[in-house]
Amino acid sequence: MTKIAFLGLGAMGSRMARRLLDAGHELTIWNRTAPDAIDWAGAKIAASPRDAASGADMVFAMVRDDAAAADVWLHSESGALAGMHAGALAVDCSTVSTDWARTLHAACAESNVDCLDAPVVGSRPQAEAGALIFLVGGAEATVGRAAPALSAMGSAIHHSGDAGSGAATKLLINALFGIQVTAIAELLGLASAQGLDLARIAAIIGETPVASPALKGAMGGMLAGAFAPMFPIDLVAKDFALAHNVSQQHCARTPMTDTAATVFNAALAAGLGTENLTAAAKLYR
Repeated sequence: MTKIAFLGLGAMGSRMARRLLDAGHELTIWNRTAPDAIDWAGAKIAASPRDAASGADMVFAMVRDDAAAADVWLHSESGALAGMHAGALAVDCSTVSTDWARTLHAACAESNVDCLDAPVVGSRPQAEAGALIFLVGGAEATVGRAAPALSAMGSAIHHSGDAGSGAATKLLINALFGIQVTAIAELLGLASAQGLDLARIAAIIGETPVASPALKGAMGGMLAGAFAPMFPIDLVAKDFALAHNVSQQHCARTPMTDTAATVFNAALAAGLGTENLTAAAKLYR
């Protein structure tokens, strides 16, 4: 049994923390708003990230963006790092910029705390089932140390490389997914304009080698009009903005990524921010 603190109990974090609790770890939790005390029977509820991290062997965070992560980890009074002892392990599972991930690694090193950036591939069903895929940046030995806890929440752990590489890999994967979603939304719109049977066309596309499992799932959701937010458009747009910033920093050409970003920004402007990314299809009706 490991003493673990988990910070951020949103749609993903709550499910991940529950997996750790069910695996028998001694769990302390913190959220900006008070968690349901009944749902969290068996866990300690802390008043701040610093209080949650005090005495913990590992501290996990799953929050919205760079600003939220910086506040949770590095706030001068309530930040988790201020409460962590030397030799403890900080694991940020948030989808954040590569720059922020490296900032956290550097801050942890100054406090003699080990660190991993470990964002996930998967949504709420995978988090609930313990089937997330972890993309981990940091020292290989540190990845091995975190593996038992990560395995309680996920089905695969991929060591991407040094500090920040997990965050970078996550942005690449999210961009690829978003590009596929915008492409099929556009093409189904084109099929509709021609009067084609969309269900039949989607079934045919799904049987060809060009259709990834993610693409098939996206088509199914679009045709069913199932836009419950597994990966909401506002978060997709945030991740595309992070990817754009990286391309600007490195003078890299990313025309397809930038074009997909404009589609999700248009969906935001159309009031679709809280719907699943597949709701981008509504722009093409």
